[in-house]
Amino acid sequence: MEVEFMNEAVRLSGEAIRTGQGGPFGCVIVKDGVVIARGANAVTSTNDPTAHAEVVAIREACRVLNTFQLTGCELYTSCEPCPMCLGAIYWARPSRVYYANTREQAAAIGFDDAFIYQQIETPAIRRTIPFHHYPDLHAQDVFSQWKEVSNRIDY
Repeated sequence: MEVEFMNEAVRLSGEAIRTGQGGPFGCVIVKDGVVIARGANAVTSTNDPTAHAEVVAIREACRVLNTFQLTGCELYTSCEPCPMCLGAIYWARPSRVYYANTREQAAAIGFDDAFIYQQIETPAIRRTIPFHHYPDLHAQDVFSQWKEVSNRIDY
């Protein structure tokens, strides 16, 4: 791990607070020893609950590299990723992730995502926000169509 990359992620987290951009989270994505993307939490300034530092940085890195996967990249983040960011990270497929603060430390300052981890394990209908399966033949047909696309790009 390169200390300078983690320092930049932490600097971005502090900047997000000072500028009123969002919560205390920052992220950088590195490829071949060069920072290719930066992200800071912008949830409150953009009214976007998905604008977490990691998601912002992943979007930028994918734009810069013109790809939807970050193979060969490293992600440095100021805090252990939440469940949403963890999912985005796995979809993006970087080579490794480094984080500074833990999710327990985040919980201690009011960013407690433990309930989301619990909700993932809860049956859909019993979640805090109930999820209802609504089978639809047309939706199934679209999946069948996708399965038949010969030039599809799997991810």
